[in-house]
Amino acid sequence: MAEQKSIHGLWRSRWLFILAATGSAVGLGNIWKFPYITGENGGGAFVLVYLACICLIGIPVMIAEVTLGRLGRQSPINTMHALTKDQNANRLWGGIGWMGAVAGFLILSFYSVIAGWSLAYIFRMAGGAFDGATAESVGATFGNMLSSPETLLAWHTIFMVITIGIVARGVNKGLERSISIMMPLLFLILVVLLGYSMSTDGFGAGFEFLFSFDFSKLTGESIIVALGHAFFTLSLGMGAIMAYGAYMPKKSSIGKTVLTVAFLDTLIALIAGLVIFPIVFSNGLEAGAGPGLLFQTLPLAFSHMPGGTLFGTLFFILVAFAALSSAISLGEPVVAWAVESKGMSRVAAATWIGIVIWILGIGTILSFNLWSEYKLFGKTLFDTLDFLTANIMLPLGGLLIAVFVGWAMNKADVKEEVKMGSPLMYTIWRFVLMFIAPVAVAIVLVNGLI
Repeated sequence: MAEQKSIHGLWRSRWLFILAATGSAVGLGNIWKFPYITGENGGGAFVLVYLACICLIGIPVMIAEVTLGRLGRQSPINTMHALTKDQNANRLWGGIGWMGAVAGFLILSFYSVIAGWSLAYIFRMAGGAFDGATAESVGATFGNMLSSPETLLAWHTIFMVITIGIVARGVNKGLERSISIMMPLLFLILVVLLGYSMSTDGFGAGFEFLFSFDFSKLTGESIIVALGHAFFTLSLGMGAIMAYGAYMPKKSSIGKTVLTVAFLDTLIALIAGLVIFPIVFSNGLEAGAGPGLLFQTLPLAFSHMPGGTLFGTLFFILVAFAALSSAISLGEPVVAWAVESKGMSRVAAATWIGIVIWILGIGTILSFNLWSEYKLFGKTLFDTLDFLTANIMLPLGGLLIAVFVGWAMNKADVKEEVKMGSPLMYTIWRFVLMFIAPVAVAIVLVNGLI
């Protein structure tokens, strides 16, 4: 097919794409969710299954999604419309683009609220709010924040303004410049925190917990959780990776680049575990503390450790950077579509779309307090949006991407774009994409619905 050109610009180098895609993948899922689901599912054996799932599902589907983006060179919506037409495929395949963009739009509305918590905790930790705290006082601090719509709204607003401000400046001046600053700082803070963690009494126990293999602790549900998280941690099915792929230089190898992104994403998740678990174990706290691990267990741990205020502050800065690098990738697909299809300027598109997302986020805020009693099928608005996106839209989008690239597209076009150096590696990737990944993702989808 004829080569397309992006009106939004291109990443200036392969490494900037790697940083951007890694930034999209490295979010609250790595710093928050991965450690606590590892704790809930027994540690090292779960990590091994998770790594296998990254290789068998995450990488093949990510290669396919980047391929679509670079072929189309437009927003996910317009990319899928153009590719469907070019490949003489049923126009219903164009729904992949819409599903991804809408999923990202919905996710950002509640993701911004949660990310706002990390901003709040930077200042609370730095201000000594947790010095000498007890479990009760830390829990009360978190509970008071959730019960205050005004507080949540303020942090949600600040986070959305920062996110939209970056997206409004475009690929090179906005996304690229912010990523080139945030990601090196994120890596630096993570290394500093790892050094701090290694100095604690619990480092040996944390290392053993994360890397010892006790398969007796694995259950069928644990494998499903690993399968799902391997898929979601790489930001697949939400339009972000397809949008970023549209800005990828033509000469860059998709296969090698995706492998690097997957490696960095997984490495950061493992280092985050090595930072968090030793701190938790040093204070005799519970590793499987669930979602409260980040905002209740860790502040309590930092409050009783030498230098805890400084390193706790650095930790929440790390969380905020990770959240922001993901958030800008969630906003990009819809903004790019508005620029392409509605003739809007970047600033106008980002502003109006940001306002709509901000308004929708208010529903999530109220889900934690004033609207907490109002439920649909037993779920608050926040829980409903989380379930709809994580359990239905993302896996369905990933499933359709795998089937479209593997079965509906011209084989020669795909092979030419992917350009894997080894014919054997290309054959393996295509086989996994066509037969293994769709089945695995379908299992995640069905499990989520059940």
